[in-house]
Amino acid sequence: MTSQRLPLEGLKVLDLGTMVTAPLTAMLLGQLGAEVVKVEHPAGGDPFRKTAGSDYSPNFVAYNQNKTSSIQIDLNSAGGRAHFFELVAATDILIENYRPAVMDRLGLGADALAKANARLIHCSITGFGNNGPYVDRAAYDTVGIALSGILHLYLDPARPQIFGPTLSDNATGLYAFGGVLAALHARDKTGKGQRVELNMLESTIAFVPDAFAYWTQTGASYGPLSRVASSQCFAWVCADGRAISIHLSVPDKFWTSLLNALDAHGSLGSDPRFKSRKERVGNYVSLADELGTIVRTKPRAYWEKVFAEHDLPFAPVNTIPEVLDDPQVRHLGTFETVQHPIKGDVVGIRNPISINGVRGCVVAPPALGEHDRQNPPRSVDPQPISRPE
Repeated sequence: MTSQRLPLEGLKVLDLGTMVTAPLTAMLLGQLGAEVVKVEHPAGGDPFRKTAGSDYSPNFVAYNQNKTSSIQIDLNSAGGRAHFFELVAATDILIENYRPAVMDRLGLGADALAKANARLIHCSITGFGNNGPYVDRAAYDTVGIALSGILHLYLDPARPQIFGPTLSDNATGLYAFGGVLAALHARDKTGKGQRVELNMLESTIAFVPDAFAYWTQTGASYGPLSRVASSQCFAWVCADGRAISIHLSVPDKFWTSLLNALDAHGSLGSDPRFKSRKERVGNYVSLADELGTIVRTKPRAYWEKVFAEHDLPFAPVNTIPEVLDDPQVRHLGTFETVQHPIKGDVVGIRNPISINGVRGCVVAPPALGEHDRQNPPRSVDPQPISRPE
């Protein structure tokens, strides 16, 4: 046993959420030491459990680590609600992502929760808020990125295909995490319970403030290449078919360093299209093509060595397996393999936050209803930051 403690140890959390937003919020609290109980419906639990066929899918594992308990409760039944209120009475934080009015319809509204626990922090995550023209609509990640304008920033109208990871869901979970921590601080000062409310639409808009600042401050239309042109971000395929990326940002020194690395002062350094940062931003597509032509002449390992020697902000474009084997990632101990007593090995991502040198370890997500019969929750100790050999 270690004497070092994580900052949220002793706090109890009820996770009523499904899919991403609320489960992610609860997971982040659990990674900092809170005891998280996942409350699931008896008819299969969190729908994310079965996206890959079993009840322990990668989607579920990704957003439910560090929750040491799963109990099944039918909140539509009187017995289920009575059990739930018993849990609420001993809970610090309740997190849910139901549509507005669902909690009231279940008999779990604000007055009932306050009666059960006057110090409860209730975090309610919705798609669009508690009122307005969209209040009754369903909301998932694509809805959030489309309404917020993010999808416009990378969608090709000629070939409309959605790419990449969840953004709206994850941004909302992170904002909810911050809101809960602020509510804990307020409760410490006032002794009173707090209600945290946020929605996916506003959280996603807040996640991309620069696009709105350009439009509202200058009237400039912000499109798919606006940020990358301004930040001078590039990605190229090298001679061996492997990709490398670079982010020059604003300092002129990185442009000069890139010219040195490419030995291109004569061809690019004197080109009037690229003479100043303003010209390089305005002629971004042409610049990207010219630079790409040079980079394609050598393999990636060559450019990694040269770019490092010239102190350029670059990175190889890693595949997912390459991320796990990246030397810096391995040094940081970002991934940790743990074992669930029923489900076997789980590779988890450790929370990037350490406090006073202490960083929580990964706890495998619970099996569905693992603690329905008074089985004690699994527990682990926090770990000081370690550097693997």
